[in-house]
Amino acid sequence: MIRQYFPKGTDFRKVINTELRSVITKLNDRPRKRLGYRTPAQGFLGEYSGVLETAGAALIS
Repeated sequence: MIRQYFPKGTDFRKVINTELRSVITKLNDRPRKRLGYRTPAQGFLGEYSGVLETAGAALIS
């Protein structure tokens, strides 16, 4: 997917950091069929919300 933004052979040493972060954000906000048309962030939170809540409760106790 990154090739949609940077053609093959791109020298990433010449790509500015803000441009790269922008592309990363766009890719991470793109819904994926594999995730039931959720974004990767939504998929991550859905999978790990219980684990995160348990870890948070353990830290508070």
